[in-house]
Amino acid sequence: MAKCPLNDDKRNKPPGMHGDKLIRRKVTEYGSQLREKQKLRRIYGVIEGQFRRYVDEAMRRRGVTGENLLQLLEMRLDNVIYRLGYAPSRSMARQMVGHRFFTVNGRRVNIPSYQVRPGDVIAVHETKNGTAIIKAAREKSHSRGVAEWLEFDQNELVGRVLQAPERRQIDTEVQEQLIVEFYSR
Repeated sequence: MAKCPLNDDKRNKPPGMHGDKLIRRKVTEYGSQLREKQKLRRIYGVIEGQFRRYVDEAMRRRGVTGENLLQLLEMRLDNVIYRLGYAPSRSMARQMVGHRFFTVNGRRVNIPSYQVRPGDVIAVHETKNGTAIIKAAREKSHSRGVAEWLEFDQNELVGRVLQAPERRQIDTEVQEQLIVEFYSR
């Protein structure tokens, strides 16, 4: 890190030949709102059109729009798989769902955006139990914690959605109010 031009304290300018000519402008309100929206989209791996539909649905629901949006994103099947610890990342969870690794209430589901509900039981399909990914998840299941709104049986590798998550139970560091303001223009 000693030669990193971004962290060099001697310079107070961006890297590059013309860095001293560039003027760093203050981030506008629009820019900060856009940045928060893009950050949340990337965290959950959702494309723009799909994200817009989540925002519209969050606005239609009763309650705080920002919390509704986070709740909708957290209740996606790929995110629940990630939260239960079946996969090390949301993108890996998305791929596993696409490859039909899991059942929801006994039915095989291959749609990552599937909205789970309180009371749903998520389990590994019996044909996928012997795969290396599931074996690794089984080994790691004893050392990890599960979100408050989920329940996980370590012996059977079966998860259950206890309730919809509240804002305090969602550890995503994002200012959802800026996203709501962005779409309220």
